[in-house]
Amino acid sequence: MARKAQDYDDIPGTFVFDAERSREGYGINMFCMSLMKDENRKAFKADEAEYLKRFPLTPEQTAAILKRDYNRMLELGGNIYFTAKLGATDGHSFRHLAAVMTGSTQEDYAKMMLDGGRSVEGNRSRSGRDKPAGKTKSKSKTSKSRSKRG
Repeated sequence: MARKAQDYDDIPGTFVFDAERSREGYGINMFCMSLMKDENRKAFKADEAEYLKRFPLTPEQTAAILKRDYNRMLELGGNIYFTAKLGATDGHSFRHLAAVMTGSTQEDYAKMMLDGGRSVEGNRSRSGRDKPAGKTKSKSKTSKSRSKRG
């Protein structure tokens, strides 16, 4: 069954982790949580494809995990905090993962965040429906004086 489109699916650069995405990503998230135990990390690293058979994953989810395609994992229901456990298993910091997911270097990602994060300009929507309005014409002197009179 296809996921029902939501208004917030138009937010660029992210996948909102809602109840539907949570249900869809149950297998990904349970796999990632299993990596909290050392014996599971060792079993996974010994034979990744075989270890993943323990979890209810779709072929797309399995492929995303094996390719370490974190954005695709999120799109398929993975939770960022759970998928970070896979990155940690591979020896990567969260900053490294965030840089990979945003297509930047770790240094550029850190600088962007220290400078206040990504600008909303140009990042309001994928469709462009939420583009900021252009400059509005100022009211004429007559309409301004009328509005003062009330």
